[in-house]
Amino acid sequence: MRRGRLRVFLGAAPGVGKTYAMLSEAHRRLERGTDVVVALVEHHDRPRTQTLLRGLEEIPRATLTHRGATFHEMDVDAVLARRPAVALVDELAHTNVPGSRNAKRWQDIDELLAAGIDVVSTVNIQHLESLGDVVESITGVRQRETVPDEVVRRADQIELVDMAPEALRRRMAHGNVYAPGKVDAALAHYFRPGNLTALRELALLWVADRVDEYLRRYRVEHDIHSTWQARERIVVGLTGGPEGRALIRRAARLAEKGAGGEVLAVYVARGDGLTAASPEELAAQRDLVEGLGGTYHHVRGEDIPSALLEFARSANATQVVLGVSRRRTWEYALGPGISTQVAREAGPDLDVHLVTHERMGKGRGLPAARGARLGTPRIVGGWLVGVLGPAALTAVLLGLTFEVGLANDVLLFLSLVVAAALLGGLWPALASAAVGSVLLNWFFTAPSHTLDVASSHNLLALVIFFGVAVSVASVVDLAARRTQQAARLRAESEILAFLAGGVLRGETSLRELLTRISQTFATESVALWERDREAGRFARVEAVGGAQPARPEDADVDVPVGENLALTLHGRVLPAEDRRVLAAFAAQAASVLDHQRLKADARAARSLAEGNRIRTALLAAVSHDLRTPLAAIKAAVSSLRSADVAFSEEDQAELLASIEDGADRLDALVNNLLDASRLQTETVTPVMRATDLDEVVPVALANVPEGRVVTHIPESLPIVPLDAGLLERALANIVENAVKYGPPDQPVLITASTVAGWVELRVVDRGAGVPDEAKERIFEPFQRHGDAPRGGGFGLGLAVARGFVEAMGGTLTAEDTPGGGLTMVLRLATTRPGAASPGAARPGEGASAQQPPQL
Repeated sequence: MRRGRLRVFLGAAPGVGKTYAMLSEAHRRLERGTDVVVALVEHHDRPRTQTLLRGLEEIPRATLTHRGATFHEMDVDAVLARRPAVALVDELAHTNVPGSRNAKRWQDIDELLAAGIDVVSTVNIQHLESLGDVVESITGVRQRETVPDEVVRRADQIELVDMAPEALRRRMAHGNVYAPGKVDAALAHYFRPGNLTALRELALLWVADRVDEYLRRYRVEHDIHSTWQARERIVVGLTGGPEGRALIRRAARLAEKGAGGEVLAVYVARGDGLTAASPEELAAQRDLVEGLGGTYHHVRGEDIPSALLEFARSANATQVVLGVSRRRTWEYALGPGISTQVAREAGPDLDVHLVTHERMGKGRGLPAARGARLGTPRIVGGWLVGVLGPAALTAVLLGLTFEVGLANDVLLFLSLVVAAALLGGLWPALASAAVGSVLLNWFFTAPSHTLDVASSHNLLALVIFFGVAVSVASVVDLAARRTQQAARLRAESEILAFLAGGVLRGETSLRELLTRISQTFATESVALWERDREAGRFARVEAVGGAQPARPEDADVDVPVGENLALTLHGRVLPAEDRRVLAAFAAQAASVLDHQRLKADARAARSLAEGNRIRTALLAAVSHDLRTPLAAIKAAVSSLRSADVAFSEEDQAELLASIEDGADRLDALVNNLLDASRLQTETVTPVMRATDLDEVVPVALANVPEGRVVTHIPESLPIVPLDAGLLERALANIVENAVKYGPPDQPVLITASTVAGWVELRVVDRGAGVPDEAKERIFEPFQRHGDAPRGGGFGLGLAVARGFVEAMGGTLTAEDTPGGGLTMVLRLATTRPGAASPGAARPGEGASAQQPPQL
């Protein structure tokens, strides 16, 4: 059975018309004879959307009951039984009511797709999981309902539904999106022009990345290697030198000139990655390019120009930015520079920019190391100069019409030995010395054309030539090896200094450290293993890179760290001299792992300490505050039971009132303790319902003495989504606190108003007030301010009140009352996410400040 195809209408913001576009597509398919049904569409009482639903077959929804409320969700079984060709399912990120077939609607859709049913769905950009933090930083709203990006990326078609911010705001002002009572608050907060513009940009960039991913896959499938300049991509070639920062900034400026330009910084590491570049400088350049919105890439390749161009073409880059070579003039005799080779081999579809910088022409520091770093072209060139060079020189000298002299001949042949040593190292130089000696003896030493030497002076000259040639070759090779050692020691010192700096800076990211190891030693993958002391087997703690070995002993490099840890590298066998630095990395990895675990233990210890502190405070409170009402109750009961005293009816009534008052105080104290415990264990789950504050405030004031509180609640206040029970308890605690500390002759004032999408309750008293430094402390558990009398409570009232308000998505803060006193400001959002309908709550969700309903 073929899998169904998913088409997603992605909205830049609520209200842009995703559902309308989906229904329009359904009518187009219906006209073509396609079997289309509406599995679930939310029309939100919009007339135009309701009009489009006419003529479409709708599958009845499943009815579910949760906590006494009724909800309607998509009936997956009914849709599967109907088996239409296409099903319309709105709101991809929706969270189903507990008890449903699946927890999320996208999981319901996945079942339909698996059954071969094509699905058309909708989602807003703010509901993508990866963008949650970004959207919250823009709008101040945390999205409760999200869908994994991969679910949307797997869609066969993604169509962006976009609208200019001004047009969307006009739609809202005309009442086409929200009810008239909610328009002003929405326009003042979530739907500000800046918010809508930022969300629109997020949507455009996300879809552009999806299109780019499809284009890249298409090019691979069709074996297309030429550059398609659909988007400016600028590759910056880094060498690890300080000029890299200037190149990155230059590339960023080039990218800004092209719409949607992208910067990709790439460092190509040879097999001897240890001596290639400063890890500290590369780390700084990586931070710079990522800070400018680009990406950093680390690739391996012995031929740097080829590797760089291969990366650029695979990324469909349009430009390459390189620095002008740091070589001195004479060094160009050894071959063209990297920038020259890249410019020559780039081709017509890839522009190459050579950027000047302060280090150009000043040399590369230490000369290039010999051996493995010479490369095949250099070694071949050395052998050619060492073997064919003397033959060519012989032909030139024999063709001259005058005699140069044996001494000059010896010097000329000696120069070829030096050139061969510089190009190819020791062995080509020795070969040049041997060939040169034979040729000098055969052609330029009497008697000629024989290996005999008639003159002792000529024999001495030949012996001296061979000895000097071997000595020069040895000295040049020794200098090269010393240069290699110096380069390695410099690299080791930089790496060790960088590791030491990481310890001092407190860098604790194990994954970043393993990535740095992989880049430094140019390996495919790195892993840290830990032995299970009971089972005796190793298990991976952290790993980076591609293919990972199944066991540490299967890796190319295995470095033990103590008795129970091992660091492994895969993809390249390291020389013995690299293992000293690798051991330092391994020790650092073990230290980072210990540091991470110590931090986790410290967090657990702090949690235990906080629990112990609360338990200690609770015991202290119980030992005193619970005993006070219990003592009053016991005294009154003992008096009533006493047979020695005959109490009048008034006395009995007074004692019974004392018992009732003590019981009420005891009940309040126990309730606060239970509420504090629920907040501490995070088990408070508000049931949000659209509620009028006039229904809650009077109930919260039921136990307040008459005349102590004055309320002013305007009738024009909007309906607020809240948990009435939690708000009642929170407000009762706030008012009780205000009455307790306010003067008896001045009542507490409660006012309410709307402020930019919030309903604000203010509880104003005229007491002594609280200093600024104590305004946050009074919300902590078991805290009392000033000379609060013992026996009046545990100091939990305000802590419980704030916890309940925050559980509903609101805030509770303290302010000074003008003229003296304290004002408690309680704020609740007038909208909340994912409301199924006005007056119905999504179970298990709290209110989210200023968040629009799903559209």
